[in-house]
Amino acid sequence: MNTTELQKHDPFAAVKFAEYRNLMFGRFLFIMGLRMMGTLVGWWVYELTSAPFAIGLIGLSEVIPAVSLALYAGHVIDQSEKRKLLLKGASLYLVCALLLFSLSTGSVSSKLSNHSIAFCIYCIIFCTGIIRSFTGPVFNVIIGSIVPRNALQNATTWSQGTWLSASVFGHALGGIFIGTFGIRNTLAIIAVLVFSGFCFLYQLKAKPTLNEPGEKKTWDSVKEGIRFVLKTKEVLGALTLDLFAVLFGGAVAMIPVYAKDILKIGAEGFGWLNAASDIGSIIIIISLTFFPLKRKQGKILLYAVGGFGICIITFALSKSFLLSFAALMVSGIVDGISVVVRGTILQLNTPENMRGRVMSVNSMFINSSNELGQFESGLAAKLMGVIPSVVFGGSMTLFVVIATWFKAPKLRKMEY
Repeated sequence: MNTTELQKHDPFAAVKFAEYRNLMFGRFLFIMGLRMMGTLVGWWVYELTSAPFAIGLIGLSEVIPAVSLALYAGHVIDQSEKRKLLLKGASLYLVCALLLFSLSTGSVSSKLSNHSIAFCIYCIIFCTGIIRSFTGPVFNVIIGSIVPRNALQNATTWSQGTWLSASVFGHALGGIFIGTFGIRNTLAIIAVLVFSGFCFLYQLKAKPTLNEPGEKKTWDSVKEGIRFVLKTKEVLGALTLDLFAVLFGGAVAMIPVYAKDILKIGAEGFGWLNAASDIGSIIIIISLTFFPLKRKQGKILLYAVGGFGICIITFALSKSFLLSFAALMVSGIVDGISVVVRGTILQLNTPENMRGRVMSVNSMFINSSNELGQFESGLAAKLMGVIPSVVFGGSMTLFVVIATWFKAPKLRKMEY
């Protein structure tokens, strides 16, 4: 067996690179802080307003700038030094965490009404959407410049595992810290986590662009990235499936309502429900690290998304904390499979000089599905009621999978 084959089958191939480890440590702390922030903001806004629709507006506040700027951000990333761009984004996230902290202090909250505080939160989240459009794709772009091509699948799996592990701790600890220390002290912890992540990311080496500055006009550069995605059918199919499945299956947005009013499990239970899907994802990510998918990845992707829809329907109808937790955990397992398949397709099929633009298109799809899904869930809950809206979302996810099975045969037959 040659060196390439050894690396391909080595579950620790990527983490043997010191710079990759710094990236993963930095990403873990950074994402844990951000996921804790997301958990806290959802709980905080619902506590301020007692309105499920208000939770949906959080997603809308972030998705508008994130999606609007995604294509331009891809051009900027491909034209920029990646390390500097990532550090700028982390610094600005820290500023946003500190602004939220200031809103939680007695001196500010005593002068503002609950709805005014909620409005200020929306404005800060709008700013994080702008930052996210530039920062989010850079993590994936840098991976390709740190590890060799024959370790990319392994690096992608570790990266997703890092992100999901951070999500678990962020969600779970967010709920626990809110219940134990309160919103203000939890925001202080979030700021410390983001700063700690910045310190690890600071140790990365400079990642200069492979494109000459000003080589192409902005719009021409953006169109080139879009054309690549459109002509690479496997990439387009996987992204489209994720977009519509998560758009309709965004039950996570309603977890604060389930925790507080339906299951009545409080802030700590809310944190664990929020973390359940990520725990499931970690389980499957660890399994895929040692036993990667070798055949029929397209069919497995469709089965996984279909299973996700079934889990959402189960969660919607559950009146038991344990059943709800189990449904969300299994949804995380099947979602983890789709994340790894999609991420591997992107890394293996994207040229180095186009990674920023292609990852930004990917980010735009992800932002659209997650945040628009959050808004859709809030709107549907307002129109249909919470439980019927989540059942509807899971059912629509199943419909999307069935339609994709027949309408996208290339995706169904895809292997890598």
